[in-house]
Amino acid sequence: MPSRDKKPSQIKDDSQKSELVRRFKANPFLFCGTVLILVIIVIAFVFVPAIVPEAMGGGDLVFGYYNRTPVKYMPGNHFHQVWQFLMQRHQPAHDDPNFMQTIAQIWRVAFEEAAIRIGILDTMKQAGFIVPEDIISREMAELPQFQENGRFSLARYRAMDNAARMTLWQQVHENYIIEHFLMDLASIQTPSAEVSFVSSMGSPQRSFNLAIFPFASFPSSEMRSFAEVNPDLFKPVQVSSISLPSEREARQILTSIRNGNISFEESARNHSIDWAAGRNGEMGSFMAFELSWLVGNETARQNILNLAAGELTDVHRIEGLNRAQDLWTFYRVDEAAFQVDLNDPNMESRIRNFFTENMRGRVEDWVMSEAERFSARAREIGFNAAAAAEAVVSHSFGPIPLNYGNSVLFPSISAAGIPELDEAGNDIIFWRAAFTTPLNTFSRPFAMGDNVIMLFPTEETTMDESDIGFIESFYPFWIGNNTENAHRAYFLSSERLDDRFNETFWRLWR
Repeated sequence: MPSRDKKPSQIKDDSQKSELVRRFKANPFLFCGTVLILVIIVIAFVFVPAIVPEAMGGGDLVFGYYNRTPVKYMPGNHFHQVWQFLMQRHQPAHDDPNFMQTIAQIWRVAFEEAAIRIGILDTMKQAGFIVPEDIISREMAELPQFQENGRFSLARYRAMDNAARMTLWQQVHENYIIEHFLMDLASIQTPSAEVSFVSSMGSPQRSFNLAIFPFASFPSSEMRSFAEVNPDLFKPVQVSSISLPSEREARQILTSIRNGNISFEESARNHSIDWAAGRNGEMGSFMAFELSWLVGNETARQNILNLAAGELTDVHRIEGLNRAQDLWTFYRVDEAAFQVDLNDPNMESRIRNFFTENMRGRVEDWVMSEAERFSARAREIGFNAAAAAEAVVSHSFGPIPLNYGNSVLFPSISAAGIPELDEAGNDIIFWRAAFTTPLNTFSRPFAMGDNVIMLFPTEETTMDESDIGFIESFYPFWIGNNTENAHRAYFLSSERLDDRFNETFWRLWR
């Protein structure tokens, strides 16, 4: 039943209805999921001007394996039929700027459909599913190519050569197995109690005022005071690097450079394997505190800061994700470290970066205290008046239910269109504050992203009866759609799938 405690002003107009209803009415086919190629359909052969790499040579192409069964493209098989179907509808023009992207996508979808088909057949075989031959014979007899005057024609059946007939028999057999697999998935019933429980999750719904306190509001004067006490953190130094895969090779090249046998720049171009090699090793300018991103060893960082222009460091090990990715690197100081004018306006962003990366706790504490101060002011003069007086960024949004995870079944926080709440849907702290804070009181301030926020719940209502009814009718379909997507993802992410699509495709098209 609709909530009896609603006032006329609380009745939502069409623009405020459930996000699910709005999205479904706006584009039901798009919302209900992509229309997929059914793997049980035998696609009729249609002539399509072939866009097939010359390297194919008319032979079979293996794009991977599922449980050691090849996922291959060959004339007449399912991979080929899906490919033809897609090429007929989506074949790009040769001058299309996205030509190769579209071609690759067509081949990829055909590969995935073929892999899923093999995966289903493999699963049903492992389950011991057997189809009696008389059932397949009956299915064959009902195929349109064997009908004459509405009845099975033995003459037409015998007119087909044995090889083609056996291929068709195998295809019908596989289609029957796959159809039963999909029918089993579709037959999973959603309990009515589950449907009722899910629809009840749409209530209560709350509306909110929101106050936002960005970390960027941390005052420049605070940062400058810190920098003046710690000036060495903000010394700029310009460096170049050479990186090698072994310590022995790195030391040999370092020695050759020091002896004047080869220039640093030439060594960087011809031997270095880091990102700066193509720039003669030049890495650019770094603040002293930024060197920690570049050089993990504190002694090595200090060495760089103490060197004069043109001097070289010793060889240092840079750890990779594993031993095989370790690098051995040495640096040349191109411009020695020096003290800068901390009052230079160009320095403010560099100092702020330091605070963002290294002093986040101090910034957060300061912003939290500002939020608490605002809360006290708002209790005295009201939320809107305090927001205007303090120039605080504020918004109003809702009503929304406790939709943790942004389920499409219910209005989501993302529908509010507030950038600072983009990550709120999966933030348990946000939802706890939103639905445990008493109405018309402030939540405790909490950090989310690069902001501190405070919520002020203003109203609590129940979901409209029409929205509840829609969810109850739509939920079983939604579960079925998710089940289909899940089974596709299961096969495509299975350890049994040896996916060699990129290797084969780009070998053919290079």
